[in-house]
Amino acid sequence: MAAPCAEDPSLERHFKGHRDAVTCVDFSINTKQLASGSMDSCLMVWHMKPQSRAYRFTGHKDAITCVNFSPSGHLLASGSRDKTVRIWVPNVKGESTAFRAHTATVRSVHFCSDGQSFVTASDDKTVKVWATHRQKFLFSLSQHINWVRCAKFSPDGRLIVSASDDKTVKLWDRSSRECVHSYCEHGGFVTYVDFHPSGTCIAAAGMDNTVKVWDVRTHRLLQHYHLHSAAVNGLSFHPSGNYLITASSDSTLKILDLMEGRLLYTLHGHQGPATTVAFSRTGEYFASGGSDEQVMVWKSNFDTIDHGEVMKVSRPPATLASSTGNLTVSILEQRLTLTEDKLKQCLENQQLIMQRATP
Repeated sequence: MAAPCAEDPSLERHFKGHRDAVTCVDFSINTKQLASGSMDSCLMVWHMKPQSRAYRFTGHKDAITCVNFSPSGHLLASGSRDKTVRIWVPNVKGESTAFRAHTATVRSVHFCSDGQSFVTASDDKTVKVWATHRQKFLFSLSQHINWVRCAKFSPDGRLIVSASDDKTVKLWDRSSRECVHSYCEHGGFVTYVDFHPSGTCIAAAGMDNTVKVWDVRTHRLLQHYHLHSAAVNGLSFHPSGNYLITASSDSTLKILDLMEGRLLYTLHGHQGPATTVAFSRTGEYFASGGSDEQVMVWKSNFDTIDHGEVMKVSRPPATLASSTGNLTVSILEQRLTLTEDKLKQCLENQQLIMQRATP
């Protein structure tokens, strides 16, 4: 039985409108809108439908460093060097509300999966959690001893992960507000961190040119990639959990196959550092931004085989690989350790495929 044919990623379109380096990109849930922020202090909302005019939102008084759509797509959050977070309604009016509590640049903003709260990270060395609709600051997490570059909620909203210039990645329990673990393996500032869609591991990017993947239950280092020749500025997991894309100051994007622990593609599109990258919510597209002021939208293509699985993120992170005519299931090392029933189900599925494949 032939597997669906995967193709190479292709550049679908690029958006011009920023007047300085692009710092962040994010897709809305329905992939109809793409938001980008820039050192030019403007937030752009691009429409994926051809010939549609983009929205340019002004309100921040300094460079925009981060952007994130709410899970519903009805709100858009941005953080800035002006020390504020703004929540926008991403329509033609572009109305926004400013949230103030940080005392230095806000580097990162991320909504919880229920949209009720969001988390921010700042050069004031704190991570802060806010109530979205009550427009209220809730609490701070403050054990980092240098700038905090990034903070993200886990998919279930129970954990928060943060990355800092103190060379650590910290895992926090949201309800107790305690630091559960500090990962100290990076040799330099940690620029970006995110949760795997299953919530069982995290990936962090560093100024030491590396990407590291840890299990959040055993705190074991699972994978270590040293593929870029300059700092890694951002990363994004494919919604299937099988791939990771990275953006680097060496001007390239790299797509990693996490199941096999290998490099799949190196993409050359940006002139100068690639500063940010993000998959769309289905994984069909990814967007990248760079210091060349460009926002690029790429069609993934390589993930055809995973498309049907994207909405089943709880499935065991296994991928079908062909080995000397036999279909085998390659499972990400001990790591995203499968519960016994899931493993049983996985093996049963494999047997069914084997039976169908036998003439």
